[in-house]
Formats: sequence, structure tokens, C-alpha cells
Amino acid sequence: MFAILETGGKQYKVEEGDIIEVEHIDENMISKENQVNFKEVLLIRDNDLHLGQPYVENGNIEARILEAFKSPKVIIFKKKSKKGYKRTQGHRQMLHRLKIEKIEIGKSTGPKETTAAPKPEIKTRAKTGTAKPSKSRPAAKKSVSPAPKKTAPTKKPPAAKGKEKK
Repeated sequence: MFAILETGGKQYKVEEGDIIEVEHIDENMISKENQVNFKEVLLIRDNDLHLGQPYVENGNIEARILEAFKSPKVIIFKKKSKKGYKRTQGHRQMLHRLKIEKIEIGKSTGPKETTAAPKPEIKTRAKTGTAKPSKSRPAAKKSVSPAPKKTAPTKKPPAAKGKEKK
């Protein structure tokens, strides 16, 4: 059995017992026992294939946090040649190491019946007596005539240079 989960904008293929490193998880998602439940499950494969649209309904992945740590430093170096511009910057991403403990999919209970408010009635046209819904028409588009094409100005013949001989 395996699953694909989404966290931190990335997708991970996991099986039970796997140890993965993911981006830092918010404190409100972590329980007191260092447990994390992921509801953003994209796919679960057991005997059947359960695809989500976008997430699997009743899909759940339980994981235990082993440690929180920083990734190795990544160096960002910017330079523009012949301009004397150099900038060096480092970055260390906060990560969590997780152990996947359980992948489960709950039984779907079928479509839920809700006691929603009744749907509003469709207004009908009184004059014609037909039961067509009244729709507001979009404003008519104004037709704009294209601007007249400009023609290139005609060139005058060059003036005669020099003096006339007598």
C-alpha cells in the first residue's frame, strides 16, 4: 500500500514505515504526542486505486515527528560582470523528519443528505404566460467604425539647386 500526500507545496510518495523530510509544519497541525495527520491525500493504492479530486475523501495519513532541523546551507551568489556588483547570501530551510505510521481510507458513507434551505423560485414573465426564467441581458456592444487609414504624405520634388546661367 502506498499513498501520495501534499504538504508544503510539494508531493511525496510514501508507504508505511517510510522516513521523509518535509518543509516545516505549522505548530497548530502538531499534536502533543508529536503526531501529524495529513488530510491532503492525493492518491491511495491498496487493493483498489483511490484517486482524489483533488483530495481523497476520508483519506488520512498519520505520521510521527522524529526531529526538526535545518537543511544544509544553500549559497546564493549574484554577480554582474564589469560592473563591480557582487552579492552573496545563504539560506537554510527549516525541515521536519517524519516517520509514516499509518495510511488509511475511511469508508465513504455515501451522499450526505442535508436539510438545506429551499431553492428560490424562478421568476416567470407575466405578459407571455411562459415559464421561462427571466434573465438579464448583457449590454449591447457598441460597434466602433475603424479609424480612416492614413496615407503617406506625398513628397515634393526637390528644388533646383544652383544658379541659372544667363
